[in-house]
Amino acid sequence: MSASTIELVVRPRGRPIKNLPETVSVSRDASAAQIYEAIAKASRFDINRLRVTKGSDGSAIPNASDMTVHDTGVRHRSAVDVKDLGPQISWRTVFIVEYLGPLLIHPLVYLLRPYIYGTSAPASSLQKLTLLMCVIHFAKREYETLFVHRFSSATMPIQNIYKNSGYYWVISGLNLAYWTYGPNSPAARPSNPLLALIGIVLFVIGEACNYSTHVTLKNLRRPGSTDRGIPQGLGFNLVTCPNYMFEAVAWVGVALVNWSLSTVIFIILAVGQMGLWAWKKERRYRKEFGDKYKRKRYAILPGIW
Repeated sequence: MSASTIELVVRPRGRPIKNLPETVSVSRDASAAQIYEAIAKASRFDINRLRVTKGSDGSAIPNASDMTVHDTGVRHRSAVDVKDLGPQISWRTVFIVEYLGPLLIHPLVYLLRPYIYGTSAPASSLQKLTLLMCVIHFAKREYETLFVHRFSSATMPIQNIYKNSGYYWVISGLNLAYWTYGPNSPAARPSNPLLALIGIVLFVIGEACNYSTHVTLKNLRRPGSTDRGIPQGLGFNLVTCPNYMFEAVAWVGVALVNWSLSTVIFIILAVGQMGLWAWKKERRYRKEFGDKYKRKRYAILPGIW
């Protein structure tokens, strides 16, 4: 064994992994990802199912190319614990599936109005406008998933696809569509043109600014890396996650167009969940960047939350 090569003691954690080696050898100057690759190769196991932690303190060893083995703190004969995370699915696939639900459900419910509601009355202009807004929103989400977002982790547990898809397909899909396109929906009745115009403006501003923040976040991470920078630019001086703030603005615009209680319920649930994610991100930024990061008082809604 050369002076630059170290041997790590591999220990199983949780469910057993067949063929898990007792030791692996890696170069101290190699990337931390080499630890994962060595274990996966020796055990002939899916690398995305592995979670490797230091035996000394249980802290995670990142599957990263921008950190060396030496930088992780492990040394010759250090113990590492290996856990099987179970069947995985890519984050990108999950996002595509969850957004595909409402993207298809809204047009289907709209087109099947005569069969669902038993009416031959034409849809109102506000119902048509709501349909257009929802299709634009979720089509934009799909585009961002395919061409904008960069994910810090390649995969997530496969069972998450059912939870995530259930939320989007039911709450923002069936729930919004059913109560919006029916003949008794508030959107089926005449509304204040000024409020509808304000709703359209808020929707356009919210979607455009949301896209801008997603591009900013994308550019913080180099392709193939998991490193992050401190986000700056539109909205980031106000709240931790302006992408969530602008998404809320867009959906308030939809609510001003269709005046449906189902949309209000969706907004409350969505803002609640995004707020929790935003506070977690705020704590992570403070821990990761220390004094370099300007702490935010509000995570998602200026002056409120």
